[in-house]
Amino acid sequence: MSLYNPHIDKPALLARLAADQGRRVVCYCAAWCRTCDAWQAIFERLAQSYPDWTFIWVDIEDSPEWLGDEDVEDFPTMLIQDAAGTRFWGPQPPLAEALQRLLQHAGQLPVQQTGPGRIENF
Repeated sequence: MSLYNPHIDKPALLARLAADQGRRVVCYCAAWCRTCDAWQAIFERLAQSYPDWTFIWVDIEDSPEWLGDEDVEDFPTMLIQDAAGTRFWGPQPPLAEALQRLLQHAGQLPVQQTGPGRIENF
């Protein structure tokens, strides 16, 4: 499985988080968001293309604990983290190329103090 949803397959996701290298891509969405609907298929394909990254699809209404105290103002909102910390936190249009560029250059982006914090075992 390449795309994880904590509301549906939390045990598999927690096992993956325990074994991965800290490279995580989280899409925060809502079931009612039509843009998120368009993004989900793209996100699933990217998860297949980047097996070293853990891709997580979080519906903020089903799994609000994965968002912490943060608010999502625009959907979808992406969180990209590596072992050093958060590299990107913000809205992302459903364009595969834009997310691919972020992932390819994640290690060069500055670590940010924004977002819901380190994605661990919730």
